[in-house]
Amino acid sequence: MGNAVLSLIIGALAVLGDSLVNAEDPYLYYTWTVTYGTRSILGVPQQVILINNQFPGPKLEVVTNNNIILNLINKLDQPFLLTWNGIKQRKNSWQDGVLGTSCPIPPNTNYTYKFQAKDQIGTYTYFPSTLMHRAAGGFGALNIYHRSVIPIPYKNPDGDFTLLIGDWYKASHKTLQYSLESGKSLPFPDGVLINGQTKNTFSGEQGKSYMFRISNVGLSTSLNFRIQGHSMKLVEVEGSHVLQNLYDSLDVHIGQSVTVLVTLNQPPKDYYIVASTRFTRTVLTATAVLHYANSQTPVSGPLPAAPAYQFHWSMQQARTYRWNLTSNAARPNPQGSFHYGKITPTKTIVLANSASLINGKLRYAVNGVSYINADTPLKLADYFNIPGVFSMNAIQDVPSGGAATVATSVMPTSLHDFLEVVFQNNENTMQSWHLDGYDFWVVGFGSGQWTPKKRRTYNLVDALTRHTTQVYPNSWTTILVSLDNQGMWNMRSASWERQFLGQQFYLRVWNSVRSLANEYDIPSNVLLCGKAVGRHP
Repeated sequence: MGNAVLSLIIGALAVLGDSLVNAEDPYLYYTWTVTYGTRSILGVPQQVILINNQFPGPKLEVVTNNNIILNLINKLDQPFLLTWNGIKQRKNSWQDGVLGTSCPIPPNTNYTYKFQAKDQIGTYTYFPSTLMHRAAGGFGALNIYHRSVIPIPYKNPDGDFTLLIGDWYKASHKTLQYSLESGKSLPFPDGVLINGQTKNTFSGEQGKSYMFRISNVGLSTSLNFRIQGHSMKLVEVEGSHVLQNLYDSLDVHIGQSVTVLVTLNQPPKDYYIVASTRFTRTVLTATAVLHYANSQTPVSGPLPAAPAYQFHWSMQQARTYRWNLTSNAARPNPQGSFHYGKITPTKTIVLANSASLINGKLRYAVNGVSYINADTPLKLADYFNIPGVFSMNAIQDVPSGGAATVATSVMPTSLHDFLEVVFQNNENTMQSWHLDGYDFWVVGFGSGQWTPKKRRTYNLVDALTRHTTQVYPNSWTTILVSLDNQGMWNMRSASWERQFLGQQFYLRVWNSVRSLANEYDIPSNVLLCGKAVGRHP
């Protein structure tokens, strides 16, 4: 009897503990109004997208497990959505903010996002997922700080800087959209920006260490980041604490984020901060200034040089990003306590990107299928059992040899599958691939064609997890992903032209039993559109 009572008490304490944890997760409330505005970015006035009159948009700074209640008011002339790049939206793909999960917010209306920064730390971003809005702004930083009770594997920095780096076009988002729709590729960008500007200063004191959170929010170009006379200690990549190697420069591909610590250990003067395009014939460069507080000397000398070597050098650098097995991330357990390399994948998927002409116009495809958006979000079609919205047999899990076709393509998977995904790039261009709802282990990079023999080269011990990985030209990248988050999740090219013209699809992570333990209910404020109009949640 005593044991039964004891187990009852322990059970009650466990439930109480859960409710206490929930009670401690604060709610943060925001109202964001999205408008057009005019800003002179590269010396010419142009129309941009502002959030609360800011370009880039407001910085969201939250703590692990905070609940975010964000009322978005759309004052543009087109439907609009924001997506939260790298936020896992646990059990909650309803809030992912892409057209496969959500109806876009019509002009002059609003929608309130409700989501939690559950079990995550790190440097992330948000941006518009609709049309080519991202080319006009509407993007911003989303930084998740650790809870005070959770240790971090470095000393608290003396300051914290966020740098949104990215290529930029003078043409309006509508001009770029019409150009893509007519079958033309995007032109070469007109410049590179740091925090939406060509001039920025970041000030610090000699002898102190500062955190730099660097995200590539551009549309089409990998960038290299460096600081004159200073090495950078890499500490975090998209939610992973990593081995703290020192770098003179870092390649940051489209949609990726890295966090470094920089110690101001040089003579007191001003130093160049540089972001420049990688793997481009013409090199575009943005500069900012690292200013020592007691400096009387302006920046001088040549800009620090970009890496002399190209793809092989960059791939070698990528292999040095390693998980810190003994440190924790957002939760107290060490990252290395999850032995991903000892799990046998339930399925291998090989995804080959391609450029094709379909009906005489340029489209991009995955395994021969170029994605087209439906007028009804796939998530709503699934929920309401509306037929004919998407296809679960259009895209195969190995490349097809046939001509490219168009479809609203969904790949079926099961909750708790463990996937090996090979991104095979047979084109001469850099690729950047992103998966919503997850992070994944980047276990291998290699040139040429992937074959099963290449598994011998995988890092099955301390590969880092991240949400966006690069794939080099005529090369492959392999990821492992544990499908523990039910929902409809966008797998897409982070290169916005390629995403816009079809290089994407959705993973349906499914369990036939409807349960709140696996997935939250449809939001009470859900927007309905397409064939879902008139349905009742």
